[in-house]
Amino acid sequence: MFTFETADQKEVRRFRIAQFNGRTATATYNGSTVTGHVRSVLECKSSVPTRWSITLILPAEPKVALGALRPAPRFSAFAEDLY
Repeated sequence: MFTFETADQKEVRRFRIAQFNGRTATATYNGSTVTGHVRSVLECKSSVPTRWSITLILPAEPKVALGALRPAPRFSAFAEDLY
């Protein structure tokens, strides 16, 4: 999860649209680029100028399929049963 604050209204609008449509959004913050699904866009009303806190859910690493870890089945043990 990645949370940051911004005061840019255009950027906030872009993140809200991505959240509504279920798309991923890309944010550049302090020189690093982060891509993920928007979880929340919260307005910090006590600050001047108005700021928004945006939370992104980062994609999880792909899991290794269990089938790839198991050895291949051995059919040669039953080859004499086929003839």
